[in-house]
Amino acid sequence: MKLKICGLHPARDVQICIDNKVNLLGFVFYKKSPRNLNLQEVEKLKIYNKQSSLFVAVTVNPSDEFIEKTVLGNFDYIQLHGSEKPERVKEIQSTGLKVIKAIKVKDELDIDNYKNYGSAEIILFDTPGMEKSFEFPKNLVSKLPKGNRFALAGSISENNVENLVKLGVNFFDLSSSLETKLGHKDHLKIQNFMKKINSINENSSI
Repeated sequence: MKLKICGLHPARDVQICIDNKVNLLGFVFYKKSPRNLNLQEVEKLKIYNKQSSLFVAVTVNPSDEFIEKTVLGNFDYIQLHGSEKPERVKEIQSTGLKVIKAIKVKDELDIDNYKNYGSAEIILFDTPGMEKSFEFPKNLVSKLPKGNRFALAGSISENNVENLVKLGVNFFDLSSSLETKLGHKDHLKIQNFMKKINSINENSSI
């Protein structure tokens, strides 16, 4: 099972995620977001020993200049949440970055959009509003493609993750459900979620 936590702060949240073996650590670059970071904050990421964790720059229609100045050399993945076309994904990959492409899902027809992004290393199925805490429609979860390349976002918490695993999901992306204050991650919630994931993993291996 894989986990990405999004909307992290470089000074506050990185070490606890590394210590808890979170697979992907997401940092938001979107001016409308309360979790938006600046370049000075990015510099703080260089002090960490990432161990098995990887860093993700979460963006919306990023420019070449932004990618060159901010993303390259600091992040392993770039997450694309805008209207990026398949050709743009390949352009970005040519820089050496791996790509997570978000697919916004309102109904079943939207799911098939992922097929246009065959080159993306990871496909993230999300609700339409970026960073809005909308729950992913339960009736559509079972219709998503399965496998380590496909992640799910949308009001995932320790209260519903077990049911989602039963529906075949094994890659989760969380943000606001791990906060008690907007834009500030609750470290106890992170630890409790990881305990839940570890418990599910142990039970499934018995």
